Amino acid sequence: MSILVTGGSGFIGSNFILEWLKNEGDTVINLDKLTYAANNYNLKSIENEKRYIFKRGDIGDENLISFLLEEFKPRYVVNFAAESHVDRSINSPEHFIKTNINGTFCLLNSLKKYFESLNKEDKSFFKFLHVSTDEVFGSLERDDKPFTEESPYRPNNPYSASKASSDHLVRAFNKTYNFPALTTNCSNNYGPYQFPEKLIPLIINNALLKKNLPIYGDGLQIRDWLYVEDHCKAIIKVLKMGEIGETYNVGGDNEKTNIELVKRICTLLDDFKPLKAEENISKYEELIQFVSDRPGHDRRYVIDSSKIQRDLGWTPEETFDSGIEKTVIWYLSNLDWVENVQNENYLNWIDSHY
Repeated sequence: MSILVTGGSGFIGSNFILEWLKNEGDTVINLDKLTYAANNYNLKSIENEKRYIFKRGDIGDENLISFLLEEFKPRYVVNFAAESHVDRSINSPEHFIKTNINGTFCLLNSLKKYFESLNKEDKSFFKFLHVSTDEVFGSLERDDKPFTEESPYRPNNPYSASKASSDHLVRAFNKTYNFPALTTNCSNNYGPYQFPEKLIPLIINNALLKKNLPIYGDGLQIRDWLYVEDHCKAIIKVLKMGEIGETYNVGGDNEKTNIELVKRICTLLDDFKPLKAEENISKYEELIQFVSDRPGHDRRYVIDSSKIQRDLGWTPEETFDSGIEKTVIWYLSNLDWVENVQNENYLNWIDSHY
């Protein structure tokens, strides 16, 4: 038996593959284009694992997808492949349209043909799971109730609009063609192997380099933070137990303002990597710098995970305090990984935007 994972060399995808191989028996085929935010350093620990196969390619290549499906005959396909950075989507939305909308359509089209070719027994086992985001629901005010699976779609930036479009395509293929699809919408993930442009690793890395810690606007934007391993366990639950055609929200139940989050990271760094007496600052928090807010910046995202908890028995194992401590320790212990994944184009982009 095998599982095809698209975008498996990225942050969440690589954590999912590691979690899957640790607990499941299926062979994993990882299809990844290896764009700037994905790399094989994430999966170096399993490069000699016989149950792991890497293929470089694009989900928009229908011929390649069809070949892989016929070659490996997976019972599950999980789609992590996406452009996912809001700031980049504001500057270059065309890449998000190409991958998140057109790419998802091509993937679905290939999978539909494959599914229709299966015999009755194999059809009963096959499932496709599309991994999406809470950003498709737009923004909440401070006193609004969290997003549920019934919340209307109100994306506010090109990234979330492209993910909303892909969600709708998945739903349409399920309803129109009886294609066995499921969708998960998750809150902000954090943990090992997250590319350094995202808030938590960016703050850790900048702090260690004694660079400014950029905070958009007033820093009071609220996010619900989900430890990535908890998310991966939720996806496995949905694959095995989820009802075809359903969507499941996955959240960490950890609302934090951006400034609160950054200050917590600074405190942990003060403990684990104390500044030296001769340095210009005494605490990492002194590096915080407020910068102009980005266009269309959503004020608050919070997920109501009661459906997946009630129906599938999933709950997050990590509290925010335990998860963020594990994350800071991981980055401090893997500085070589941080250095290896940052190429010149990325560093120039960061310098020009913060």
